[in-house]
Amino acid sequence: MTTLPRGTAARSDRAVRRRRAVVVAGAAFAGLLVLSACDKPTAMSTITVGSDSVASEATCGGEGKALKASDLTSCLKNKDIKEISVDPDETVRFGVDPDLADKGWTILMNGQPLTDSSTKTYRTIPGSVFFNAQYGAQGNSTLVSVKQGENEATGLWSFRLKKDA
Repeated sequence: MTTLPRGTAARSDRAVRRRRAVVVAGAAFAGLLVLSACDKPTAMSTITVGSDSVASEATCGGEGKALKASDLTSCLKNKDIKEISVDPDETVRFGVDPDLADKGWTILMNGQPLTDSSTKTYRTIPGSVFFNAQYGAQGNSTLVSVKQGENEATGLWSFRLKKDA
């Protein structure tokens, strides 16, 4: 049996508790530091055709600040955008986050407005529209964008629709 001076065991328990408290406080501080370094993600836009869908964060903007016309033009030329195949007989469904819808949004086809501005979170358009020359389509691929903002564009979400069939 070991003999310790009176009160020694109690002091070591306090030291262990103090170390634990310091470790917990340090972990909490490190967690807050990591979270403060993260950017808030932009709102999402989703296109669904049949059972397939593709979603994306903003190609440009999305943080609520107005974009310059030159920024929009360069965004529309971006090659790194998501694609989805569209059968012209299918319905194309557009969905946006409520944050995006609250500021109004318009569907653009090859950079030109295809719809009026809306504050709904969901819209549908026949797939044949995206490959019809009457609406400005050219060939078997169409660039479709969701533009946030009724007057000034504050964000752009772009997708490429590829004709299937």
